[in-house]
Amino acid sequence: MSAGASFRLRVYYEDTDLAGVVYYANYLRFLERARTEALLAVGIDQALLRRELGVVFAVRRVAIDYLAPARFQDMLDVTTAVVEIGGARIDLLQTVLRDGSPLARAEVTVVGIGDDGRPIRIPAEIRDALAVLNLDGNPPEPSQSGKRP
Repeated sequence: MSAGASFRLRVYYEDTDLAGVVYYANYLRFLERARTEALLAVGIDQALLRRELGVVFAVRRVAIDYLAPARFQDMLDVTTAVVEIGGARIDLLQTVLRDGSPLARAEVTVVGIGDDGRPIRIPAEIRDALAVLNLDGNPPEPSQSGKRP
């Protein structure tokens, strides 16, 4: 993947089950870390975003396909790319790789929410920063569907 961000991690013993394979739910932790690092890589500090603009990101949906097992001490790369940005949502594609081979692929939707817990429009400066992470290398276009927040 040429666009997006990549986060490298090692599989620790605590990440695995009795068979020495990464426990399926731990992929969610890997994906979360990679999303945080991707935001930091493009200059988005989530604590500052909340303090200054009153926006936090919450996961609305995750769909994961597990393709092959990761094992104890594997070095993994988790890529994060923006697929689409709506008014209050960001659709992402995240892939967990070992030596370039995909082990898991996740479609993740996060939404911007305000202090009241309701969806809030993603500020223009955040949209601009996220453009670097776009899957196809072009700035993401806002959704025209209007069906999702």
